[in-house]
Amino acid sequence: MAIVQGWTGRVFEDFTVGDIYEHPLGRTIIDADNIWFTCLTMNTNPIHFDSEHAARTQFKKRLVNSCFTLSLVTGQSVIDLTVNGVANLGWDDVILPHPVFEGDTIYSRSEVLETRDSTSRPNVGIVRVKTTGVNQDGTPVIEFSRSFMVWKRGHVPQRQT
Repeated sequence: MAIVQGWTGRVFEDFTVGDIYEHPLGRTIIDADNIWFTCLTMNTNPIHFDSEHAARTQFKKRLVNSCFTLSLVTGQSVIDLTVNGVANLGWDDVILPHPVFEGDTIYSRSEVLETRDSTSRPNVGIVRVKTTGVNQDGTPVIEFSRSFMVWKRGHVPQRQT
């Protein structure tokens, strides 16, 4: 039986300015995700974990912690962007145009904005993307730009098989 190598991710040379990646996996947020993440990160705003409090707000129900939304959408992009990433360099211009609620399903896509060689490390490049997360209705819920360092072809460390 032949062993077929699976997806090993993009390297720096695979990124082209203007390319858009529709990330393949959506994710439905459940109440445990929101409450667990909120407690784990010590966010004490009760709108994320106290249903009675949240019911008295303009939203009438618990809001998903916005840092969870940022983490989720970043995670959804890894399969297309940073499987061979060396380091995240920063998130910029994070905007949250619409609230996220428990039960929402989030999908995301990223557009390559810029690529350049690293000035300090010849075996990696730097890529900047704009990532957008949308809910099940297609309404944008988060947008941000992210810069990351990614291995160049021939420099990705060997993986254990």
